[in-house]
Amino acid sequence: MNAEEIMQILPHRFPILLVDRVIEKDEKRIVAIKNVTVSEIFFIGHFPDYPIYPGVLIVEGMAQTAGLLLLEPEHKVVPLFLGIDNARFKSPVRPGDVLRYEVEIIESKMNVVKVKAKASVEERIVATAELLLGVKKREEQGR
Repeated sequence: MNAEEIMQILPHRFPILLVDRVIEKDEKRIVAIKNVTVSEIFFIGHFPDYPIYPGVLIVEGMAQTAGLLLLEPEHKVVPLFLGIDNARFKSPVRPGDVLRYEVEIIESKMNVVKVKAKASVEERIVATAELLLGVKKREEQGR
């Protein structure tokens, strides 16, 4: 799945669209990547002398990857990030790194799904978390 296909599913846009490509996907698991570049706007302040990709954006990228697993382009829903459990950050991510997000469904009840997520750079795990996600029917604009 390329960037155009991703934008048909997720409502996110620059600068908060944090998934560049999906490289694997089946019914229960997805693998996506994010190319971290030095020109990302948040590196201006995080941190000018030693740029580090913010951990909160790693978690958001994992959640967006989960949304790509759960949603299809024709769905008229908005993905909701409902919770984070057991989040751990193990290693910094720097400009030039390629983040690899791996997300797997571990539980699903009605419109709420729990996933296990892992972010890595090369073979080094940089973050892990369990995420709770839901969906909300998209309302027409103007309401």
